[in-house]
Amino acid sequence: MKTKNLFKTIAIAFSLLIGGNMLAQDKNIVETAIASKDHTTLVAAVKAANLVGILSGEEPFTVFAPTNAAFAKLPTGTVDNLLKKENLATLQGVLTYHVVAGKFSAKDVIALIKKGKGKAVIPTVQGGKISAMIMDGSVYIADENGNKAKVTAADLDQTNGVIHVIDSVVLPK
Repeated sequence: MKTKNLFKTIAIAFSLLIGGNMLAQDKNIVETAIASKDHTTLVAAVKAANLVGILSGEEPFTVFAPTNAAFAKLPTGTVDNLLKKENLATLQGVLTYHVVAGKFSAKDVIALIKKGKGKAVIPTVQGGKISAMIMDGSVYIADENGNKAKVTAADLDQTNGVIHVIDSVVLPK
């Protein structure tokens, strides 16, 4: 019995060690998004919004990155409309609303939520605010309109920050 528990403990420790090393990145936020098949819509939007240079720079950012499925939840035609040249400022606003200056790990976000007694209000690069909270054991991000996005993958460390994947697009007021 004790040997079995020791084996489990060693196996768990080994998998955490390997998993931690696999998360170490040598790519920046944009390079990682480009390599993700689940973020092609986000990448197209970042390119159309002329934000590649900023999000590839050295300044650390935390990006709450909506998946293709998250963008698909928006009303039909919304993404196509945002990608039009005449809507550049709106597109930039939507995208930078998903970006926070500085690197905030999941542990940091949870600490902010606890400090805020269940809710952390976080300023975005766009100038608006998002709120982070824990519901049903998961971290959620809420926009100023009350829409919520679940964090489905956290702590994807990059050379210039961290990515947290979310299942919905959050929108500024």
